[in-house]
Amino acid sequence: MTEQTFYDAIGGHDTIKLIVDTFYDGVATDEVLRPLYPEDDLAPANERFRMFLEQYWGGPTTYSDQRGHPRLRMRHAPFAVTPVARDRWLVHFREGLDKAALPPELDAQFWAYVEHAATFMVNSNPAV
Repeated sequence: MTEQTFYDAIGGHDTIKLIVDTFYDGVATDEVLRPLYPEDDLAPANERFRMFLEQYWGGPTTYSDQRGHPRLRMRHAPFAVTPVARDRWLVHFREGLDKAALPPELDAQFWAYVEHAATFMVNSNPAV
């Protein structure tokens, strides 16, 4: 008997796609975050983030198959990820989680990871 992955428990691809699509809807109009995404079209970033989350939570390994090790800090190093950017990122991710309406214990687990990851990505703290 195999144990259910977190990916399966939350609804798999469709749920993660809903969360990520909602997140990027917010990013598209966010004056702090939008400059951190150099591509004119956010679709490639959306796809990469969706694949990463799917793999992280026990779904398909498409992200690593296509891109190798995530190396998140290295991949984000060219961008000034400030505490303000982290906070804006979390606002839009929270919108995605709210839209997905996961059971409270699964939402809490996902949110704890997201908060930790967002803080981990901060690489710039300009003087205010």
